[in-house]
Amino acid sequence: MKKTFGILFLLLFFGQVTVGFGQENKGFYQFLNDDPTQKPFFSDKKGVFAKNGMVASAHPEASRVGTAILQAGGNAVDAAIAVQFALAVVHPAAGNIGGGGFLVYRAKDGQSHTLDFREKAPLAGSKDMYLDASGNVIAGLSMTGHLASGVPGSVDGMVRAHERFGSLPWAALLQPAIDLAQNGTVLTEKEALGLNRIKADIVRLNPQKTYLLHPDGKNWQKGDLWTQADLAETLKRIQRKGRKGFYGGKTAKMLLAEMKKGVGIISKKDLKQYQSVWREAIVGTYKNYKIITMPPASSGGVALLQLLRFVEPYPLKKWGWHADSTVQVMIEAERRAYADRAKFLGDADFVKVPVQELTDGAYLKSRWADFNWDRATDSKALNGGNLPGYESLETTHFSVIDRDGNAAAITTTLNGGYGSRVLVGGAGFLMNNEMDDFSVKPGVPNMFGLIGNAANAIAPGKRMLSSMTPTIVEKDGKLFLVVGTPGGSTIITSVFQTILNVLEHGMTIQQAVNALKFHHQWLPDMTTFENGAFTENTINKLKARGYNLNTQKNTIGRMDCIMVLPDGTLEGGSDPRGDDTSVGH
Repeated sequence: MKKTFGILFLLLFFGQVTVGFGQENKGFYQFLNDDPTQKPFFSDKKGVFAKNGMVASAHPEASRVGTAILQAGGNAVDAAIAVQFALAVVHPAAGNIGGGGFLVYRAKDGQSHTLDFREKAPLAGSKDMYLDASGNVIAGLSMTGHLASGVPGSVDGMVRAHERFGSLPWAALLQPAIDLAQNGTVLTEKEALGLNRIKADIVRLNPQKTYLLHPDGKNWQKGDLWTQADLAETLKRIQRKGRKGFYGGKTAKMLLAEMKKGVGIISKKDLKQYQSVWREAIVGTYKNYKIITMPPASSGGVALLQLLRFVEPYPLKKWGWHADSTVQVMIEAERRAYADRAKFLGDADFVKVPVQELTDGAYLKSRWADFNWDRATDSKALNGGNLPGYESLETTHFSVIDRDGNAAAITTTLNGGYGSRVLVGGAGFLMNNEMDDFSVKPGVPNMFGLIGNAANAIAPGKRMLSSMTPTIVEKDGKLFLVVGTPGGSTIITSVFQTILNVLEHGMTIQQAVNALKFHHQWLPDMTTFENGAFTENTINKLKARGYNLNTQKNTIGRMDCIMVLPDGTLEGGSDPRGDDTSVGH
């Protein structure tokens, strides 16, 4: 009797949470039946609903800025540009003008476009620049300090996006960020903790600078007002002069002086020559859905299509969310996709990246030939696939939909949290540590544990490989989902799971974001999962088949997504794991 009452209580408790699940979909409830005491969501955070536009981003102020631009008549690209610059002020761990990223854009007429504003290796960069005389990697050299930075692309990317698709004046899109920097922002608890955590590095790498430090020398607290006068002036120069306000003039001189001071190698020629690039989107299908995602130098789009196509033949909906069979095929798909990532993917301007071949059905079938229900595949025995003729974890994402149905998915980064920890003197912004995303030595993992090889070796002017996966999904030819997340190597798997949570397990977008997640990346041969993501029954079954499982101490992903409901209403789903917030109008 007590057991029956407990199950009924939990079903009633989750009843409000699970509104939106299809009546025929029993996947979620199978999880409850497996262990009715276990909760599948990180939190019970509810989605935000609106009719005329939605912005989902990592910070409430940035989302409010984007929504205000939409309300002023701006389109999705206008709002995205304003959010990008606002995040550079209010979210310094990943928001940036000293980094880079990717834009996936779907216009209201269904046309898709992608913009690659990923950073580049400086022209003075070289394949072995982080190795000692014995050929060993010099620990930390590609992660902290001036030599860790690639040539920034964010400002050029926003300028190019505005030139092609913007509607409001450029100056109007910069003003909210300028106001936030000048007038100050109120720190959230997470932002205060983050600034305190990096204080020692900031002091060590930035002598005589006070950026990011409390004016009284004490630790930051939730509710403190944080102003950034020099950053405001830098933003004003970009506002007045566009691209030249960053890659030339006073800001460029400050950046180059900073490089000289710290023995960095970014040059005047690097800044002058940098250009973001419009590329053809990777477009594929999963069942009746159309997937629009990012091509290389992002690895995310190729890997995402591989993952979806690997699992497409299986009845995930019937098996249920995080049932042992569901998890097993997803882990095996992730294992193979990440092995291919390490072997084949890099900057397509420098190496041949066989996108079509990697996502071809016959090739994927051959990669799946050694799958065995009875035992886990051994990652050490699994390498990237064979293609005939082939020559051989801090980021932020935001999603925007405007009243006309234009949609933008942008993922942007400094790479590690607060990038290289180097601040440009006089200009007030952080530089990236994106050079660590190259394969600094074949077979040696980067900070996210990802292995790379020759395709992602350092070369002058080359873009480093990324896991960023901004993605748009269509249903019946209409806009359906805008998704993406930060998370280093976990970006691809988090996007993969969030999409499946909606398409297979009937979740609303907020539920899909809230849902507990897991991750596998080929090497190391370990599946990490958020506490509570798997029931004991699932864990025991997977371990019996040889899977190495480990509870993740930190959370996985910080999704910021939007779903278009059948009546046209927009649901914003922002991650409860951070300060992420959706704002609509």
